[in-house]
Amino acid sequence: MNKHFIAGLMSLVILSGISSAHAQEEKAKVDPTYRVTATKVNDLVHTKLDVSFDYAKRYLYGKAWITLKPHFYTTDSVILDAKGMDVKSISVVGAKGNTSVKFTNDKEKLYIQLNKKYVKDEKYTLYIDYTAKPNELTIKGSAAITDAKGLYFINPDGTEKNKPTQIWTQGETEASSAWFPTIDKPNQKTTAEISMTVLSKYVTLSNGKLVSQKANTNGTRTDTWKMDLPHSPYLFMMAVGDFKIYKDTYKGKEVNYYLEPKYAPYAKAIFGKTPKMMGFFSQVTGVEYPWNKYSQIVARDYVSGAMENTTATLHGEAVQATDRELLDGDQESTIAHELFHQWFGDYVTAESWSNITVNESFAAFSEIIWKQYDAGKDAADRTRYEKLNTYLSSTQNGESPTLVRFNYNDKEDVFDNISYPKGAVILYALKNQMGDDAFFKSLNRYLTTNAFKNGEAQQLRLAFEDVTGKDWSPYFNQWYYAGGHPILDVKSDYKDGNATINVKQIQAADVQTFTLPIKVDIYAGGKKNTKEIVINSREQSFSFPVSAKPDLIDFDADKIIVGQVKEDKTLENYIFQYTNAPSYANRIKAIEQATLKNKETAAQQMLLLALKDQNEALRALAIKGFNLKDEKIKDMVGSTLATMAKQDKNSNVRATALARLASSGDKTYLPLAKASLNDRSYKVIGTALQAINMLEPASLNGVMSGLDVDTKAHIPNQLAQVYAALGDDSYNDFYLNIVNTEGINKLAQVVGFYSTYLAKNTNPKITQTGVQAIITNMDRTKLTQYFGKQFVQLFTTAEQAKLKAAETAPSQEAKDNLIKQASYFKAGADDLAKK
Repeated sequence: MNKHFIAGLMSLVILSGISSAHAQEEKAKVDPTYRVTATKVNDLVHTKLDVSFDYAKRYLYGKAWITLKPHFYTTDSVILDAKGMDVKSISVVGAKGNTSVKFTNDKEKLYIQLNKKYVKDEKYTLYIDYTAKPNELTIKGSAAITDAKGLYFINPDGTEKNKPTQIWTQGETEASSAWFPTIDKPNQKTTAEISMTVLSKYVTLSNGKLVSQKANTNGTRTDTWKMDLPHSPYLFMMAVGDFKIYKDTYKGKEVNYYLEPKYAPYAKAIFGKTPKMMGFFSQVTGVEYPWNKYSQIVARDYVSGAMENTTATLHGEAVQATDRELLDGDQESTIAHELFHQWFGDYVTAESWSNITVNESFAAFSEIIWKQYDAGKDAADRTRYEKLNTYLSSTQNGESPTLVRFNYNDKEDVFDNISYPKGAVILYALKNQMGDDAFFKSLNRYLTTNAFKNGEAQQLRLAFEDVTGKDWSPYFNQWYYAGGHPILDVKSDYKDGNATINVKQIQAADVQTFTLPIKVDIYAGGKKNTKEIVINSREQSFSFPVSAKPDLIDFDADKIIVGQVKEDKTLENYIFQYTNAPSYANRIKAIEQATLKNKETAAQQMLLLALKDQNEALRALAIKGFNLKDEKIKDMVGSTLATMAKQDKNSNVRATALARLASSGDKTYLPLAKASLNDRSYKVIGTALQAINMLEPASLNGVMSGLDVDTKAHIPNQLAQVYAALGDDSYNDFYLNIVNTEGINKLAQVVGFYSTYLAKNTNPKITQTGVQAIITNMDRTKLTQYFGKQFVQLFTTAEQAKLKAAETAPSQEAKDNLIKQASYFKAGADDLAKK
């Protein structure tokens, strides 16, 4: 499971007018109940399903043959998960006919009394005739998975314009049991055979191989997919729809990409690196890709980023892009993340949600090593730096839950910034400590020892110990079974030929004291001297003889500390490190410091140098460091930024340069902004529109009339921002069209600005319609659970502003209108506050 979509979504909503400070979750009390691994009374052996779909009712009609056996103890009963199902009959399959058995259905589970006692390893098969009604379920999701009804009908009546009709499933965490009876726990594994009867015009996808297709007389077709290797129920999947299949291969195995017909020509551009990834991951793990095929399919209105269903990954629509859309970014990291799950998560599966780290931390870690293999160390270091900061930004005072979490309020809670980015950088730090060869051989030991079974963090530790001969308990106790991270206050001094480093651990008192073996590079007298130190107390000092006063002490030279480091470096130190110790982390820190001190000549010169940085993210960051309202700065760097706005190979850098130039207010950049409307990048075009709005707003309407429909469809965020500032009645339909009809991605780009637009607009009817549209569609897309409180605040602020404006209204009519608007904002805030 990749939850980058939700993280990106939050960024979009924040960009569209909501302060990031309000996006922080309140610290909640955690249920002290110890979450044990599910007890196995019966084991799944084989699951055979025969299903068809009722689009009008949103039902699945199913027949299931579930083969089980007692795990150890003799038993005469079995409990199956079956959420919200109507069950017509259950029987035990016998050679001479089926035997009906008694059962109780409480709409969560089936309690089945078997026809006799079964002993260990004695198999039996249950036949179940059932109807699944996923749309009648009310089950909450999580930050990673926004809904949990298992089976989804997308535009089933064909009434939504420009949206295909699809069916797809989402099993993680325990939602597969919303569409077939099973033991819905990750420590169960079963082979499978799934037959789907669908309209002949549709394509299907499921786990394993397509073994047969049978044309029926009523315009339908029955496709049968067979999975010969065992995997967990949450990894079962189905998808049905009008997809075009692009066929690729890896070592003779099918590698297929299923996309909407519009995007089929771009399949290779989107997914083309998949076979190369399969080869790389097979090499580093020492386990050849273990399944008989690998498919990737893109679904509409998906409830997360992507899901690693065995042999059949399902992606949200964000991955689907044309060649022009790919200019502004791709989903390559997500593609790598889900693929690596085929080893860590599918081949060996976390035995419980408490141990989700052995699935998700590895998948997030794979994004780092893939970047290094494919794009080089700097790209990998950037990925690692961003993951660390994603984790750190969600914490305070060094406090955070444990990586292996036996206490939680809901199993969905473990899909968070601990299990994903923090877990990834913890693995990278471990790799750094033990060396690549030992690390990857240990991964191979873990995978081969637990193949087609389940694993947990302790088994991972034992694999590392088996390979290296070293006890890794201290590392796992610190990083896996205790929470938080270090915050280091580092101060350096030089006196009488000695460099001294004073280190304090200043994280909260109730957070553990960390043991941190790291390297320190001391640059002095034209040479670099590397020292290895171990930090293991709240306060300590290290002293080293040096030939001269150091130009730089590069603390944690490998940048493997999973925490925060606060240092007392001078601007000169940062400038030296940018050039002489140029890791990604060192360069970005130097640029940040130069930006803070951008009035100083030395800082400006370093920022000029950084405009040529190899990494596009750092070039863009350096651009933002210049204050172009300062005429001297504009004279110094303006022409360089103008060239970058036209010629930089990266669209984000071009857009950033253009935006910075426009921020100066200098109309001489207006021709550049208008010329940028011809850029192939939608991002650059959107930025050009904003730049024109800043420099010559009177020409905006004429400019926008020249934009084609396709371009406008790709810059909703920028259009929403421009229209919000204007507030004219004529723009309301633009917002309503997106808010009422689009999915979560586009909605997130405009909804905050729509609130700003409504606050600016003076028409009570538009206010009433708009506020209700925001509430209804935030509920529809599950955004309310993340940003409901923020919109309460936005509506309340708008209400107060309207009431204040009413006090000085120029006429009674204007006053009445403002009071009406205030009442609609208040009603909206009250409505959201109740949710």
